[in-house]
Formats: sequence, C-alpha cells, structure tokens
Amino acid sequence: MANDGIAIRDTRSGQDIASRALEFAFAAFLLLVFVGLSPFAVRDPNVLVNGETIAAGEGDLLRQILYLAVFLTILVVSIRREGVRVFDAVPVMLGLLLLWCGVSALWSAEPDITIRRVGLEVVVVLSVMLSVHNLGVERCFRILRLVLAVVLIVNWISIPIIPQAVHLPNETDPSIIGDWRGLYFHKNITGAVCAVSAMLFLYYAIRDKSRMDWALLAGTIGFLIMTRSKSSMGLLPLAVGSAAIYYAAWRREMDRVIISLAFVLVAILVAIVAAANYDAIARIFSDPQAFTGRTAIWQAEIAFIGDHPLLGSGFGSFADTGALSPLHAYVGSSWVDAVSHGHNGYLQLTVTLGFVGLALAMIAVILTPAAAFWRIDNMDRLLKAFMFALFVFFVFHNLTESDFLESDGASWVVFLMMMATLRDYRLRQVR
Repeated sequence: MANDGIAIRDTRSGQDIASRALEFAFAAFLLLVFVGLSPFAVRDPNVLVNGETIAAGEGDLLRQILYLAVFLTILVVSIRREGVRVFDAVPVMLGLLLLWCGVSALWSAEPDITIRRVGLEVVVVLSVMLSVHNLGVERCFRILRLVLAVVLIVNWISIPIIPQAVHLPNETDPSIIGDWRGLYFHKNITGAVCAVSAMLFLYYAIRDKSRMDWALLAGTIGFLIMTRSKSSMGLLPLAVGSAAIYYAAWRREMDRVIISLAFVLVAILVAIVAAANYDAIARIFSDPQAFTGRTAIWQAEIAFIGDHPLLGSGFGSFADTGALSPLHAYVGSSWVDAVSHGHNGYLQLTVTLGFVGLALAMIAVILTPAAAFWRIDNMDRLLKAFMFALFVFFVFHNLTESDFLESDGASWVVFLMMMATLRDYRLRQVR
C-alpha cells in the first residue's frame, strides 16, 4: 500500500480513481504553494517598506476555497483508505503545537486573524502529512520534482520577457535592484526555492544517474546565483556538505560518535571566538541597518519577548497586521506596519507563541527529526542524507528568515515533506 520504507521507491499497485484524485489534489496543492494565484506580482513601492508588503494572505477568498478543495479531496481519499488511523501520520508534538496555536487566539489582539491563520496552517500540515503517507514518499517527491522543474523553466524564460521578473529600479531597497526573482515576490523566496530544488535534483541525479537532473541542477544553481540571495547561496553548500558527511558517517556507531564529537568541538571553537570578539559583534547587532535592516526587527522582537515571555502575542499576529502588530510599540517609526515576517523563525515563534510555544516547536520540528537522524536503521542512506540536507538548510535558514509555521510558505511545505517522510517510515516500521 505504500513505499517499502527502505528506499524512496514506490511499491503501490494499481492506479484507481482515488489514487489519481489524490495525485491530482497534491499536485494542485504544490502549484498553489510554489506558483500561487499571482505569479510575477508587481511590487508597489507605495505600500512597500524595507522590501516588505502587506499581503492579502489568508483573507483571500479564492485562495481559501482552492486550498479547502484540495484538502478535502486529500482528506476524503485518505480516510477512505485507512479510516481515522490516517491521522497517525501527524506527529503528536506537531499536533500539540497546532493546538497551542489555536489556543493562542484567547489572548491574541486579533483573534479572528489568529483563528483564520491557524485554520490555513492545519489545512497545509494535514495536506502534506496525509499525502506523503497515502501516496508514498516516491510519488510525492516526483510530483514536487516536476513542479520545481516547471518553476525553474518558467523562471528562466521570464527574465528576458517579463520586466518584474527582476527587481526594478523603483525598489525602496536599492541593494536588491537587478536581482532576479522570477515568478516570486522577492529574491529571497526565489533563493530558498532554488536551494531546495538543487538538493532535490542532486538527489535524483545521483540516485538515478539522470542527465536531465544534472542539467536541472546546473540551471537551478545558475538562477540561484543571479538572485544574489546570500543566505541560500551560503547555506546550500553547508547543507549538501553536511549530508555528505552524514551519508559517510552513519554506517557505523564509531564513525557517528567521531563526527559528532568533531561538530561539538567546532561549535565550542566558534563560541570561544565569538566570546573573544563580543564587543565587535555587539556593535554589529546594535546597528539597525546591519544585515539589511534585520537587526532593527530583531531588537524589537527581543524587547517584546522580554515583556511577554510566556504566551506571546498570539499566532499569526506578527505579520501583515499593520498597526496591530505586537511590535508596533517597540519601534520608533511606522515601518513595522508593513513587516511581513520577523527574519528569524525562532524569534518570531517566541513573539507569537511565547516560550511555551517555542518549546513545543523545538521539540516538534527540531528535536524529533534530529532523533530520527541520530538512529542507525535500514532506511536508504541516500534518501536519509537528502532529508538531512533539507533539515540542516532550514535549521540555519531560520536564523535570517522565518519559515516555521509560515502557512503555505514554500520553504515550510518542503520542511513538512521532510518531517512526513521520517514519520511515515517510522509508522511503517511500527505497524
């Protein structure tokens, strides 16, 4: 009924109507995530501040209807196959985290926004988890591979023919003028999608010895370079390198211990260097313009957390809420009215969900996958190394961007697919 749990290979027999409907629904879901309803959207400088915008987001009626339609299709087919047992596909801690997000509406300044955004979050999480469990890992990632290949081709074609595929001279942030963004709203989104695509194409290129995937990989890296998305360009080799080490080391217990100790020693060395240069680092982080203005947001977030450490401001209240943003009283200008995310997933989680929510999130999205990666089992090593590359990329990507619990954000959806793969394998080992 599903993949064998050893490699990312599909052993599902038969292509009944329900399977076709599930494949179509998941493909439509990925198209909504990676293309959306407004590709190549024009960035209006009249409503942009520091490169951010207030988006229609969860309030867009057509978007809600489409997500609900694909979700109901996935849900009905999944329940038809396994009944209520299908909800085992959702990790317990992730379910508790979503529950806490919903409970936070009780103290949110805008409970209707919180409830609406929690609703979309639940739809997205269940759509991914149920699809991976019922379609199988291989089929889901092949659909993702097709979608990302189409996105890459469209992005390249768009550069010479669609002006807004490149950041235009009217940008309020002159540093991004000329950077390629393709069909996405900002080059950093494009950069993250390119990095994910590169890891996926590399996996299939190695596994299947596919020339097409090598070509797609080259095209993806080329486009990533032209986005000049520093975070994604820097983290891609780190993620791939970490996956290569993982692939080599996780065959034997001793190799695993040696590599782990080496990472600990490197971390200690970095901490010592940071402590020795504390004053210089402190000056950088006290400069509101450092890290393309991110430090101003981080300072406001830290100040808010200091005053509201336990419960936070309520899920979904941070971004696209204008003057209702919880940071509004912590900055000296109105730029925060247009901030669409906190440029740090860990700080943003703490601002909106408090330390209680942060603890739940760290268990659900960091410690639980980390435990799965620590175990030595008979899961295909190349597949597991690919999952590890995604894990490393997003753990570090959230230091400068906000991916965790970002509803239908492309990066978050891929992270969910990684979690769903690990969960599905574990379930099939237990059953």
